[in-house]
Amino acid sequence: MNFPLELRSKVGGHLERIYGEASDELIDEVLQRMNYERIEINHPPGTNYWDESMAILISYGDSVTSSSMPPLAALNEFVEQRLGDVVSNIHILPFFPSSSDDGFAVKDYLSVNDELGQWSDVELICKNRGLLVDLVINHCSSEHPWFEQFKSNASPGKDFFVEVDPLSDLSRVVRPRTSRLIRKTERAVGNAFVWCTFSHDQIDLDFANPDVLKEMVSVIRFLLSKGVRGFRLDAVAFLWKELNTTCLNLPQTHEIVRLLRTLIEHFDPSVLLITETNIPNRENLSYFGNGNEAHIIYNFALPPLILQAMITGNNYYLNNWLMSMPPAQDGTTYLNFIASHDGIGLRPVEGILSQQETQELIETMRDFGGLISSRNLNGSSEKPYEINISLFSALQGTAAGRDEFQVERFLCAHTIMMALEGIPAFYLHSFLGAENDLQLLGKTGRNRSINRGRFDLCQLERDLDDIDSNMHGVFYGLQEILSVRQRQTAFHPNATQYTLHLGEGLFSFWRQSRSRSQSIFCVHNISDREREFSLDQLNLIETDEWFDLLSARSFPNLKAKLSLQPYQCLWLTNGGPLGNRPNL
Repeated sequence: MNFPLELRSKVGGHLERIYGEASDELIDEVLQRMNYERIEINHPPGTNYWDESMAILISYGDSVTSSSMPPLAALNEFVEQRLGDVVSNIHILPFFPSSSDDGFAVKDYLSVNDELGQWSDVELICKNRGLLVDLVINHCSSEHPWFEQFKSNASPGKDFFVEVDPLSDLSRVVRPRTSRLIRKTERAVGNAFVWCTFSHDQIDLDFANPDVLKEMVSVIRFLLSKGVRGFRLDAVAFLWKELNTTCLNLPQTHEIVRLLRTLIEHFDPSVLLITETNIPNRENLSYFGNGNEAHIIYNFALPPLILQAMITGNNYYLNNWLMSMPPAQDGTTYLNFIASHDGIGLRPVEGILSQQETQELIETMRDFGGLISSRNLNGSSEKPYEINISLFSALQGTAAGRDEFQVERFLCAHTIMMALEGIPAFYLHSFLGAENDLQLLGKTGRNRSINRGRFDLCQLERDLDDIDSNMHGVFYGLQEILSVRQRQTAFHPNATQYTLHLGEGLFSFWRQSRSRSQSIFCVHNISDREREFSLDQLNLIETDEWFDLLSARSFPNLKAKLSLQPYQCLWLTNGGPLGNRPNL
């Protein structure tokens, strides 16, 4: 194929900034790996490939199991039967053959783990929902053929991994683990010391070798052929290594993200690129680039800030953070989540929460059965890195202890998440109100297992039908709120957002639709006490009719004082476009 001059020039510029030079041969080799059937030219910058109806479910391929079908098929059946239209996209965590870390030590990027199902099961999910997948780009399994080739000094893998002199000064390297960074490996040509950011079973790939980049481009093209609609770039911040640096967020890393964006958008501009960068908030924001890197970045500061606010009833830090967050420019947005397969990260709130508040959060979570994972700090000490706990268990009380508001507090936290600028994402275990899985934790001995349990499909159906269970209340409560949200143009991921100040315990903000036809004043009581405020604090337009989307209650008196019960939420709107009024 003859590649357009504009595309060749753009790719060449990326490669030159990564490698210092870019030969015509390298440019062509990279482009050929995309195997373009046609080249999409019409992709105006600033296009939003999402709206208020988009919501993402996050799940492992085996989170739902069945004796009569493979796990991926069971997951699909559960989603189709129980979630209907409230979930538009599914992010299935790594479903490739793997040797450890629940799928994140990939042995083969082109196959489905046969314990989960087949490609046909994945493609079935793609028929009804947009599929997001992990591109585990920083490392692969020690059992991957590339590493076997590395050990035997065979091509292509012999030059695919980062080697380092064990006497090198690595004290500046930032990483999220306490294990030794360097692993000794026997090779046919002698011993080697390879870089392992996460574990000795996860060997870092050497992107300084363009052949590694080309292989990853081929993986991307293959997954696109299977119907994938978005890529989560796992641990991408650690991608490029350079001695005497932090090896975090280096310029070459950002340029590789830009290159992948260019290659993918010329295939299909609506395919989304999501960066997974569990790092301090300011660094995380840098992955938007100038609207030319990630379409979507994880709002990593949100989970710990929501949790801190909920256990203290104090919205000070949450307010300050929200006021400091830049609105995402068109063509980019945030992924809002408050629970995931990983723990609740503490690095994103460095410089936001005080040390005292962070310690109070840690101690409260320990009281609720949570565990604390640490990272290595300057090679000599350890620092708390994440809290490992199910979100439902984490919200069973406040810093003062357990109480009777667990379900209400849990629904309030998610209501806030759904109202904020960005796309809401729900971890399956939170959708089900799952408690700490102490049995799985005891079996694996890994902290993160506490929130990675599996659900038998038949038992899950019975539990969901039990109207007296917490699972029933959480599952259908979240669906009801989400279905209301998806009909509001003011909740478009890029709609206007301003922080409000209604007093202690009331976390509040204003959303306005891009057409300015709908406003929603979002007021959330994050405390275990009744809170009051006056409607005239909101400056509501007198000529409009105002009502609460969550209760369908009307408010003809715009100077009335309102009382919100513990964890009660109010989405006060003027209705906007016809049809936004909920059927409650």
